[in-house]
Formats: sequence, C-alpha cells, structure tokens
Amino acid sequence: MGTPAFAATILAALIDAGHRILTVYTQPPRPGGRGHRLQPSPVQVLAARHGLAVRCPASLRDEAEQAAFAALGADAAVVAAYGLILPRPVLTAPLLGCLNVHASLLPRWRGAAPIQRALLAGDRKTGITIMQMEEGLDTGPILLQEKVPITPDATSAGLSAELGILGRRLMLAALEGVAEGGLLGTPQPQECVTYAPKLRREEGRLDWRLPSTELERRVRAFDPWPGSFFETGGERIRVHAAIDLPGPAGGMPGTVLDDRLTVACGEGVLRLLRLQRPGRAALDASAFLRGFPIPPGTRLGMRLACPATS
Repeated sequence: MGTPAFAATILAALIDAGHRILTVYTQPPRPGGRGHRLQPSPVQVLAARHGLAVRCPASLRDEAEQAAFAALGADAAVVAAYGLILPRPVLTAPLLGCLNVHASLLPRWRGAAPIQRALLAGDRKTGITIMQMEEGLDTGPILLQEKVPITPDATSAGLSAELGILGRRLMLAALEGVAEGGLLGTPQPQECVTYAPKLRREEGRLDWRLPSTELERRVRAFDPWPGSFFETGGERIRVHAAIDLPGPAGGMPGTVLDDRLTVACGEGVLRLLRLQRPGRAALDASAFLRGFPIPPGTRLGMRLACPATS
C-alpha cells in the first residue's frame, strides 16, 4: 500500500525478494503534466509492469472496500506513504498486521511530510522507522529504526531516494522477524513528539523577510514539490537551487543586490543559482539572466493578480 516513488522502492524490494504480493493498493490517478491528463502513481506503474493486481480506492472507509481487503487473506500489509487513513477493520485484517515504513526517527515528525519538515527544521539526522501500525497517527510500536545524517546540501528528492533504499532493507528484515516471531515492537517515547503536516502549494512562495538560512532550506525541502518560487515581471519564477551567504543584507528584503542574483533577506542574503520560467527549462543563473534580465535594485516577490500554476 503506497503511492510515490519512495513507496515504489519498497514495492520493488518485495518483488525482488520473492514475496507473493496479492494486491497493490495505491491512490487513484491524478491529473498531471502539461495536458493535465490522469497520471498513475509510481507504485501503480511498477505494479502494472510486473502484472500485479492494483486497487485504487478513494477511501478505505467503505465497508465493501474493507471486506474486499479482508478477503485477500494476507499475512501482512506493507504500507509506505500511501496517503489514505487505514480504519481499524483494515489494520486488523492481516494475520501479522500492517507494517509501515516511515521516513523519520519516530516519534519525531509523525505525519505526511517527514522528509520535508526535517529539512525545513535544519535537522542534522533522520532515518527510517518500521512501525506496527495502530489507529493513531504514526503512534504504533517501533520494530526497527536506523539513522542517516542529513548533509548540508540534501534535497527532499535526494533524501527520499536515500531513505527509500534504507527502508527496503529494513522492511525485508522486519517482515522476516515478525513472521518468525522474534521481532517485537517497542512503544514510542512520549517525549520529543513532533508533527509533519501535509505540504501546501503556497508554502513554496519565498518570503524574503525570513532569514536566508531558512529560505535556502525551503529551496531544498520543496524540491521537487511544491517548488520554491517568487514573482517578478508578471511571471512566477521557480528556484531550483540557492546558497545562503552571511553578512548584512544591505537592502530591503527582496531587493536584488548585484548581477549574480544575490537577494537581500530578513537576515543575510540568498544567491539564486538555478531558476525556471513557466513552461521553460531550468537554467543556471547566468543563462537565465540572458533571457530574462533582473537588474540590481529590482524588488522581487510582488504577487500576481491571478496566481499561476506550477
């Protein structure tokens, strides 16, 4: 049970290990791309490639869906970034329960966006927790847990890929341990609980009143979604990479200070390294400026009359 690329990595591990996968559950296809056509999730694409049965319910609260799930007679359910709430009848249906791959060191960052929230907070470490699921939000007993450092240049996309590899190894070990009866869960500590709410598209807007260190984290945390952006010249410009520089801003927040796209922030300055106009390819700053000049003294961040989509 999973949806994004992170979850597809776990599914691939189960396939490679020879587990008999009865059914793959994933969220329904969503509109995407320039034509806004329905796009299957990475998990659904992988499942179809291997000829696996796929179900895409919009919810699991329906009694018929719960009955269909129970009728599978599964030994266990493996859950990774599925995106739907699992009601009690679903949680208790498999013989060994539902095992979740969570991309944080629980109880820190319970919720939908643990990788992005860890980057936004400036955490220096994260990891994978394999958890026996219960009705609470990521509150179940910990079966396995392993740490990884967060490097200063880590992005959400890169860290997700790294944690996916770790998650596949730990999940295979957890399935073996639970099946043999030797791996028991440990209750989560009640201290240091934090929550990672779902990302909102508008969080990607760069607020130049914030410190440059925080804005640089946002650029990395929101790669690839929702993406960090500002508005100037009637266009929404996406920022793919940036570095924060120490020292006084030397201007009002949002002011371009030089011809290298160094921008004044509430504290420090942010140099924009890679940018993208709507419908165009991402370019390094020097190439971007040749086609879309932003001269020193420009104030960035004015809202569009009609917000664009990205």
